[in-house]
Amino acid sequence: MERVELAQAVALTGAVAAPLLLAARTRLAFGAGLLGLLAAEIGLAFALVPDQIEAFTSSAPRVAATLGGLLALGVLAALFVRVPEIVPAALLAVSAVRVPLTVRGEEAFLLVPLYAVLAASALALAYRVFRGMRLRPLPLFLSLPAAAYVAIAGISLFWSDDPREGSIELFFFLFPSTVLVAVLAQARLTDFVCKSLAVVLVATATIAAAIGISQQWTHTLFFADDLQTSNAFTSFYRVSSFFSDPSVFGRYVALGIVVLFVLLWLGRVRPALGLPVLAILSTGLYFSYSQSSFIALFAAVLVVVLVTADRRVRLAVAVTAVAVVLAGAGLVTAAVRGDSVRQATSDRWGLASRTLPVFGDHPVAGVGIGAQAEASSKLEGARRGEARNVSHTTPLTVAAELGLLGLAAYVAFLIGAVRGSVLVWRREPAIGLSLLGALVLLVVHSLAYSGFFEDPFIWFVVGLAAAYLTTAPDE
Repeated sequence: MERVELAQAVALTGAVAAPLLLAARTRLAFGAGLLGLLAAEIGLAFALVPDQIEAFTSSAPRVAATLGGLLALGVLAALFVRVPEIVPAALLAVSAVRVPLTVRGEEAFLLVPLYAVLAASALALAYRVFRGMRLRPLPLFLSLPAAAYVAIAGISLFWSDDPREGSIELFFFLFPSTVLVAVLAQARLTDFVCKSLAVVLVATATIAAAIGISQQWTHTLFFADDLQTSNAFTSFYRVSSFFSDPSVFGRYVALGIVVLFVLLWLGRVRPALGLPVLAILSTGLYFSYSQSSFIALFAAVLVVVLVTADRRVRLAVAVTAVAVVLAGAGLVTAAVRGDSVRQATSDRWGLASRTLPVFGDHPVAGVGIGAQAEASSKLEGARRGEARNVSHTTPLTVAAELGLLGLAAYVAFLIGAVRGSVLVWRREPAIGLSLLGALVLLVVHSLAYSGFFEDPFIWFVVGLAAAYLTTAPDE
């Protein structure tokens, strides 16, 4: 990677700016935090792609496209200034859309629509704040852990074994997610806004599921060449809808199922409407064949039922859940008899065994953001020469990259998110249970699949919880 020193310097700027923005109590602190993160993003962009200005200005069509994009951004920001109520739903609507782009010869699936809408909404929020809008401080139990995690990650770029991957993690995920929380936390969660959020999530998840079902019928995939190849060697056909990964597809559809289940459970949606949609979602999820999504959905629904049901129903559900888990464990044991632990766990055990030594060697501050795979590869290369070592277990990844400091921030982040969801539930059951169910699903899914902090929906949980807790009951 070129310009490592620049990346480290601006990462430090972002590490300082994140707490300023999330814990802001004044317009000055808010503006400083937002500007600091903007400076960090610009600096990381130049560190990752030094010739980007030439790329945007090398021809008249590119200049026109750049100017057109900036104009569209300004128009969208003006719309958000006039109608701020649509910001949360607009952000949610594009949060699952990943666009395939080729940057310097490498293909990546990036949240480009989310970045565009987020930039416009942040610009609109800054304008409204400095035009006199009252800034509502985030609850500290939500803002401080999130800010601490981002700050530790930013500072860790100084000792990261893989500064390029660390810069990508900060540029594309952690710094934008900080802004996402700040924008969502200032939203007024009126009945209209809350209903629009539910409709957008369930509708887009249903569209994704329907596309997945059609792919199962036609055996035609989008953006998933590797999956198409692997399907040729299996007895079943996995689909990914408009995602590149069936597990990401499964996780998104499962989110829609959780929210719809909560609304049906609480009687907020008529069964005649909700059950057919639930059937489409469940069918799409099934064809993803994502075991991690199945397990995460089971855990989320179980938590929702146990939290809301009476004592007799809780006991019946708990007994049934234990029976299902034991039966499932028995079936899995029978199915994988004769296989190694590594084969039975789809190499998750092997990945864990290659990640734990990294944490053991760097227990306090880890090997730096984005460097777990590189560090594991170095250790494994000395023994068996393994190349693919990306951990699929979030706690292990955090421990290896950020050490005990990062683990403490991660645990505090989860505790704060659970507390925030429960407090919202006590005020408004449908919203609180939806947030809690989504949180459980994302956390459980992250125990067997990577991308917890890279998933915008975990930051939605934090931002929406903060927004609701800082909104007066009569607003």
